[in-house]
Amino acid sequence: MPPPPTDSDMVPPIALVITAGGIDRLFGDPLWCLHPVQVMGKAISVLCQRVEAFAGDRPWALRLGGVLITLVLVTSSVLAGWSLEQLSLHSAFVLPLLVIGLASALAARSLRQGVLAVVQALPRPPQHDLAEARQRLSWIVGRDVTQLNEAEIVRAAAESASENAVDGVFAPLFWMLLGAGLWQINSSCPGPLALAWGFKAASTLDSMLGYRTGRLRWLGTAGARLDDLLTWLPCRLVMLTLPLISRPWGQLINLVQAAERDGSNDPSPNAGRSEAIYAHCVGISMGGANRYGDRWVNKPLIAADQPPPDRASVETILRHTDQLQFTWITTAVVLGMITPLG
Repeated sequence: MPPPPTDSDMVPPIALVITAGGIDRLFGDPLWCLHPVQVMGKAISVLCQRVEAFAGDRPWALRLGGVLITLVLVTSSVLAGWSLEQLSLHSAFVLPLLVIGLASALAARSLRQGVLAVVQALPRPPQHDLAEARQRLSWIVGRDVTQLNEAEIVRAAAESASENAVDGVFAPLFWMLLGAGLWQINSSCPGPLALAWGFKAASTLDSMLGYRTGRLRWLGTAGARLDDLLTWLPCRLVMLTLPLISRPWGQLINLVQAAERDGSNDPSPNAGRSEAIYAHCVGISMGGANRYGDRWVNKPLIAADQPPPDRASVETILRHTDQLQFTWITTAVVLGMITPLG
């Protein structure tokens, strides 16, 4: 009977994260493959139906139901990831599933493709038809796009690229790297997949239920607050590190202060700051009136003294995201090499 695996027998967890990042860059989210977020979304729908059947329109019951949905989904996602991690210690055949699971938590390629598709669909003179650009934009934003002009389409693409960089790339990467460190120290701890899938569960809850309308005003509160909490630190790390790869280092303090000043005006503790640090680093303005169905939302102006975004600045945002992701992973590798594990 073979001896049980020890921590020294493990494939270095950071190597799994690097491989997963490469797979995400190369393949993104294939349409033919069932994505874990789809499974989470289906589970949320089923749980919501049952909670609403019990709670009706009672706010306290909806809030309690939202807490239970959040606990069930996040806990089951963490346990699913942790189980794969533990199985991979005993069977090398599980390692590919583990890496694919890690890649599924990242959205760098999907974000780049979605945003670039909008920019590339913008008409070139003498053409003026914005229908295709509006349609592609509707796939990545929640605002009403039917009446947007070209400048508004470009602004929406820039805002989506900057906000979703934190939600889709850096927040899951942060939890992945933290899990890799924990797993390297003790292989019985939840590792990169457990923490990454736990974050994705909270993020999916927020995207599906985090609306302040109807029953979701109470039902989605727990998931939205957890997502805010889990994104809080990664967002601030992006604020501190993005200037280092995009501007002279001497400008770091001024850029962070400006982003905090503008971003703190947004109701979200993270979204406004995500957009603000990108806006100030790239040198463009963001914010303004957005239409969501029948209502208008006036988003706070960010870097109001800067010019509005153009096609080139949207591509610059995506390039900075690529560079910063590489920097985070490289830094994690270096820290892992110089930090004693005991």
